[in-house]
Amino acid sequence: MGRHSLPDGLRRGGTGPRSHTRHRNVALATALVTILAGGTVAAIDSGLLSFGSSCWDSTVRLRIAAAPGIAPALKEAAQYARDHDVTSDGSCLDVRVTAQDTYKVADALRSKRKNATEFEAWVPDSGVWVDRVMADNQSISVTPAGNVASSPIGVAMVPSAAKSLGWPRKTYSWTELAGVTMTSDRLKLGAGDPSRSATGLLALTQLAQTAGKSKGGDTLAAATAKALSQRTSDSDGQVLDTLPRDLSGTEQGNPKRNQALILSEQAAFAYNESADSGDDLDLFYPKDGAPRLDHPFALVDEPNLTTDESRAALRFMTLLGERDGRRILEKHGFRTDEDETPAKLVAEAGGRAPQPYREVPERPATDKEIEEALGMWTITVQSARLTTVVDASSSMSDPVPGTSESRMDVTKAALLQALATFTPEDEIGLWKFSRRIDGKRDYRVLVPTDRLGDQVDGSTQRDRLSAAFSDLKPVKDGSTGLYDTTLAAYKEAVNSYTKGKFNAVVLLTDGVNQDAGSISRAGLIAELRKIADPERPVPLIAIAVGPDADKKELNEIAEATGGSGHLVTDPSQIHAVILKAVVKAGDTD
Repeated sequence: MGRHSLPDGLRRGGTGPRSHTRHRNVALATALVTILAGGTVAAIDSGLLSFGSSCWDSTVRLRIAAAPGIAPALKEAAQYARDHDVTSDGSCLDVRVTAQDTYKVADALRSKRKNATEFEAWVPDSGVWVDRVMADNQSISVTPAGNVASSPIGVAMVPSAAKSLGWPRKTYSWTELAGVTMTSDRLKLGAGDPSRSATGLLALTQLAQTAGKSKGGDTLAAATAKALSQRTSDSDGQVLDTLPRDLSGTEQGNPKRNQALILSEQAAFAYNESADSGDDLDLFYPKDGAPRLDHPFALVDEPNLTTDESRAALRFMTLLGERDGRRILEKHGFRTDEDETPAKLVAEAGGRAPQPYREVPERPATDKEIEEALGMWTITVQSARLTTVVDASSSMSDPVPGTSESRMDVTKAALLQALATFTPEDEIGLWKFSRRIDGKRDYRVLVPTDRLGDQVDGSTQRDRLSAAFSDLKPVKDGSTGLYDTTLAAYKEAVNSYTKGKFNAVVLLTDGVNQDAGSISRAGLIAELRKIADPERPVPLIAIAVGPDADKKELNEIAEATGGSGHLVTDPSQIHAVILKAVVKAGDTD
């Protein structure tokens, strides 16, 4: 875009790690800018948007909730607008900026809390939050209109730690940086909680993507997440407080302090600018690319805004894309142009050549990959107790379209993939079901739910589960005893509830109930509602596999427990769906 046009991102498009995937955002932003900016452009042409005029007889107030990192820059830009009589339709802009933790704003919007509409615009640090709100049909609407600044994410270290790793000449991938912090007792890595920090979440996603390309990558990613979970903070601001108070003193060896942090370039810049000592943080930029915070500008509850408020919001966003607005953002450590990497900013943030500070990931992370990383994190931090219940009816031998494998073959592979992401502290069990496969019962317990790290007769629970998953076979001519199995598995999971863990039943079926002598669907739902206990939550995660399964029915059954139903047309999607369901269940706790 031109430097004085309505901004729809930075000069070469969106700056965020997923700017190429947000088609719905682009459509909404295009419609918004077309409708509102048309009037703004006409006003400019007619002289209604006068600059430097006396406009305070008529003002338009705009309230903005902003991520703490960018709030100071936006406050300065708001003051600039007041000092220079920046106008919208002839009225002076009176912009009030409030710093608010982004995850709290997102939660308020999704919960439709009253305070969520106390502002007209929102500038979070990442489009991850906007996407999450937009994906929730029950939330207050947000309408993205562009991106105002970006900042890459790297690993900042105290000088002695950086020097020991060869900074600035030696470069590392994400997994290599995580690896050195896991193998050194004197180098502790801290981060913002990925469930509350986009910086932590985007770094974890990138790490998981990189690790996934190597043998045993899923296990490595889960192990890294587990180690990281021991040293997380609620916010990026709080994680900075975990650094040694004196970067050159003896306290840097304090095991309670972190010597390395996952941090944005702008956060490192701000820290170094305000540090009392001369020992600034040094910054590693991973050679496989640094994901970026993209700071979207979004209108909140746009249908209920007045035309003056909507135009004022776009006018302020336009100001941020103009020369003086960009100057303010750059002064605060933000990048404002994808074509330029300011060497001075990099140096003040702790970067030096030949650190690859221009590198971006090979491709942006997708919504699915981000949800998978967050699901892995949720399970890793809380630890899980999952009873996996797998349909073994004869229809599971049907081929998956486009492959030479059966539904059961692909289901087993997905379960083995999921198993690799769990830690020794997690508890997993396996049931299979068809109809009357264990006397009069429609189900059989293959591996009781237990801790993966426990050993019995020289074999771990993980080994037993891996073997049991691999040995799953459809029952010849077997039908689907869905209702009785679901009730039995849920009763057992509630009775064996483990406090402090994420307890759930994961049910996979490719059909509908075929046991005429079983409990009815209405009876099953009534029983589940009786058994479900909000104080001991055990959501049922019901996954319909293939075209013959009834997702609507499964969702109705699962919702009786606080869980959710999901449909997968390809069993290879099971792993991602489990993690997505874990995140959804965690959001409702």
